Amino acid sequence: MLTILAVSDSIGETAEQVAIAAASQFKEKAEVKRIPYVKSLEDVEELMKNIDSYSSCMVVSTIITVNVREFLTEKCIERNINIINVLGPIINVASTILNTHPDYNPGAMWKTDEMYFKRIEAMEFAMQYDDSKDYRGLKNADVVLIGLSRTSKTPLCMYLANKGIKAINIPLVPEVGVPDEIYQIDKKKIFGLTIDPLQLIEIRKRRLDKFHRISSEIEYASDSRILEEFDFADKIIRKLGCKTIDVTQRAIEDTALIIIEAIGQGKQKK
Repeated sequence: MLTILAVSDSIGETAEQVAIAAASQFKEKAEVKRIPYVKSLEDVEELMKNIDSYSSCMVVSTIITVNVREFLTEKCIERNINIINVLGPIINVASTILNTHPDYNPGAMWKTDEMYFKRIEAMEFAMQYDDSKDYRGLKNADVVLIGLSRTSKTPLCMYLANKGIKAINIPLVPEVGVPDEIYQIDKKKIFGLTIDPLQLIEIRKRRLDKFHRISSEIEYASDSRILEEFDFADKIIRKLGCKTIDVTQRAIEDTALIIIEAIGQGKQKK
């Protein structure tokens, strides 16, 4: 098994995501291990003491500080370990084009700036108004998601919140209906999430199995119930005249990108 070490002088999320993206392209087992806060030559030495315990490994590095990055590269070469410095070449090219030297500031993208606090505020908003807890958030939301149960509304709200976007979700349930306030807001920020009925049935059945729901709740995943819900959802979505997104086999990140571009924030700094 290959172990990909995601090494960083900050929290290591960027290196880890790059490593995971690469590992996902192979059927063979590849484990990704994050090694954060490698900020000094001593930290590199400590890493090297443990690196020999891996039978097969490579290093993906996002270390910014030049001397630490070069020292890590040198040590890996000595041990015949492949290392990829992800940010180094990009920073060098950008530096040449801009004709200026970079700041070499580890963790600069995670600084607690205005965008950071905007993300925190959006996350608190998403939790406060999740799944019809309170409709008062509708007028302050950047995005309103409507859809049947198990169409990924809540995780999508949290993902958007991480981008600084305040999102609220309204479940479509025939017995409950939707709040009158939803017809008073700009339909451009409302998104109806649709899904293939067969996939929704499968998702709900798996959920019932996972939580060992009692037989009286089986209607939740029955064909007739889901078709009834689909008919109700279709009427609401058409009445609102909002944009729809088919989430069948679609990753949350992909759905979020469609929404971000639709509300005109695709070019904003994330």
